Amino acid sequence: MKIRIVSVGRIKEKFLQEGIKEYSKRLSRYCNLDIIEVDDEKAPENLSDKEMEQIKCKEGERILSKVPANSFIITLEIEGKQLSSEELSEKIESLMIEGINDITFIIGGSLGLSKEVSQKSNFKLSFSRMTFPHQLMRVILLEQIYRGFKIIHREPYHK
Repeated sequence: MKIRIVSVGRIKEKFLQEGIKEYSKRLSRYCNLDIIEVDDEKAPENLSDKEMEQIKCKEGERILSKVPANSFIITLEIEGKQLSSEELSEKIESLMIEGINDITFIIGGSLGLSKEVSQKSNFKLSFSRMTFPHQLMRVILLEQIYRGFKIIHREPYHK
């Protein structure tokens, strides 16, 4: 199984880098993990709606350029479907059973995802109706993917 995470922006905080490193190491026994960072656009305060859309479009083009045509795309969106950890593991397992062996999770920038990226999504996932920093979301997503594989393999961890 190939798991790819495409996210906007660089991780600068050491504690987040360490969390990403730890979960990447843990996941290495379950899947081939690739984390791809694309540059974010500078977003000054007080942007117009049009300027926000332009920024999301530029970031969206960068995101989509990193997604292979055969990959199952899961976007992280506030408006997406909320799943429990067990339901996310069932989703991953069902994709594997269907013969899908390449999944790309997409995390947008501070303004969210462009319409183009959202439209390419095969599944829109929401972790909460709350807003999280997109850098922190990478660690949360990795932990949940790891938890999902532990559940799939019926290994202790998730309780």
